[in-house]
Amino acid sequence: MPAAREALLDAGLAALAELPWSAVRMVDVALAAGVSRQTLYNEFGGKDGLARALVRREVDLYLRGAERLLSERREIADRLVAVAEWTVTEARARPLLRALLTGCWGRWLPAPSPARISAPPSGVPAQRRADAGPPATGDLVALVRDRSVAVLERHRTDHPRPRPGRAELLYRCELALRLALAHLVAPGGESVGPLVRTAVTAPLPAAPSVPLSAPSPRAGAR
Repeated sequence: MPAAREALLDAGLAALAELPWSAVRMVDVALAAGVSRQTLYNEFGGKDGLARALVRREVDLYLRGAERLLSERREIADRLVAVAEWTVTEARARPLLRALLTGCWGRWLPAPSPARISAPPSGVPAQRRADAGPPATGDLVALVRDRSVAVLERHRTDHPRPRPGRAELLYRCELALRLALAHLVAPGGESVGPLVRTAVTAPLPAAPSVPLSAPSPRAGAR
C-alpha cells in the first residue's frame, strides 16, 4: 500500500516535529494518516520499523536531491557548490538528515538499529530495505561521493578544457561534502559556497591516487 505507507511516514515525521520520539504513539500516527493501526503494523511491524523507514526515506530523498543538482548542465565546480549549499540548507531544516550526516542523534530523534536477525523478514519490500538499517555517517559520505562521481561522469558538459579524471573527481566531491558538513556543525558567517568553490577549483598539490575515504562494503551495497 504505497499511498498508505507514505501517509504514515508523513504523519510520523509531523509527530516528531511536535514530540520526542519516545512520546510518539502509533495510534496517533495511524489516526493522523487516516488509516487503521493494523495497517501501520502491517507496513512497518511496529514503532522501531517505522523509525527505520523514516530514516531510510531521509537518506533516499537526500541522495535523489543531490543527484538532481549534479545532473544539471553546468560546470562541475558550480554543481559541487550547489550540492554543498543545498546540503547545509536541507540538513538545517531536516533534523533526521542532520543526524545522519553528522552522527549526532539527540534524545528527541529516533536512532533506529537494524532489525533483529531472528525477526522474520517483512512482507513489504520497502520495509525489508529499511530494516537493514541506515548507512553510518562515514558510509553515507562515501555513498554520496561515489554517486556524485558517477553522475558527473554521465553528465559532462561540453567544454574545451580537459575534464578531470576519476581520482580527481573523487577527491573534489569528497572535499566539497566535508566542507559542507564542517559548515553545518560549525557555521560561519557566510555561505559555504565560496569556500567550496575555492577548494574545488584550486590546483591539486599532487594527483590523488585514492579517495579521502575508502569505499565501504556497506556504502557500496546501498
